[in-house]
Amino acid sequence: MTNARLFHISDIHFGLEDKAVLDWVSDCVRRERPDAVAITGDLTMRARRREFAAATRWISALGVPVTVEVGNHDLPYFNLIERFTDPYRRYRALEMAVERPIALPGVAVIPLKTTARAQLRLNWSKGRVGLTSLAACLAAIDALPHGMRALVTCHHPLVETGTHGKALTRGGERALTALAQRGVLAVLSGHVHDAFDIVHQTARGPVRMIGAGTLSQRVRTTPAGFNELTFAKAGLAVAVRTMGTEPAPPRIHHDVPEDAKPPQDAAALA
Repeated sequence: MTNARLFHISDIHFGLEDKAVLDWVSDCVRRERPDAVAITGDLTMRARRREFAAATRWISALGVPVTVEVGNHDLPYFNLIERFTDPYRRYRALEMAVERPIALPGVAVIPLKTTARAQLRLNWSKGRVGLTSLAACLAAIDALPHGMRALVTCHHPLVETGTHGKALTRGGERALTALAQRGVLAVLSGHVHDAFDIVHQTARGPVRMIGAGTLSQRVRTTPAGFNELTFAKAGLAVAVRTMGTEPAPPRIHHDVPEDAKPPQDAAALA
């Protein structure tokens, strides 16, 4: 795997964005020219048209390939009719306007939807991995050419990661087990507004989970910022970037060689 860089951004929350931080991130992208930018949801605060329009303008001006995922805040908040009949319409329009193919050497970015228009619990903002969404993600991974690794992007952490904010994702452990079986490189997410980088053990092996903080005014225990991911033969390195500070020393995870991973058994997790 040759060197490549990806900026991992999450929870911009246009409508309550931090304009100074956004200007700093835009400047970082222009000066450093990462190979791509991955945004893991909550582009808006209340899924208003003007918020999506602002997000579209900002992302389009970055000038590098971008992939975006939907977050719970990107579903209609006030318009319940639209939320139940066509909840992803405004998000899809943004996605069509800004999404560009990401080509990282030996790595494919595969989405996993963790949002839901409604759930059988009071807090609909929490994560949910439905069987259909998981099957679509696994099918995309299984269709990759030999030697190509999957980097999975979703909004909610699939299990709790020790941050102040909670994901409470239903179906997350099952999803991580299936992803571990397929030897994914990592799972990128946001939602909790604090960065994290952990390895979660499942019944089918370990999975690395990487979370980005926020670029909004809704900070929690750490300053607003983003993650810089560097892919190299030594492994995947992650550095947390915050405005006005030097990047934290990267954490390098030395990956398991492809021939040392357990064989897939798709039927066991179908």
